[in-house]
Amino acid sequence: KTMAGDVAQVPTSFGRELRACLRCRLVKTYDQFKDLGCENCPFFSMEHDHDRVLECTTPNFAGLISSMEPTGSWAARWLRISKFVPGCYALAITGILSEEMQSICEYNNIQYVLPKAS
Repeated sequence: KTMAGDVAQVPTSFGRELRACLRCRLVKTYDQFKDLGCENCPFFSMEHDHDRVLECTTPNFAGLISSMEPTGSWAARWLRISKFVPGCYALAITGILSEEMQSICEYNNIQYVLPKAS
């Protein structure tokens, strides 16, 4: 369960401050990640940690999809976001998690799939 009632925050603006989580591709502003972290990846502990937000997110992504009912959406299944909370997601990201963050995923029994090369 997430603290936001199982729904991710919607980005408060759509400018340069948008970032995507490197694991789940959730898109929010830098400030939103710093305030509440990632609703799908609480084990990254991004809240109030500038360096962790920069390490776990990227401003380099392409496309955006809003998914309100991921479990019933063929598009969400195709994008591999059907098990994530409703929210806005990047279609593709550039960058990978650091080895330390990949180890945190492994420690928490969370699968991390490297992004497809574009």
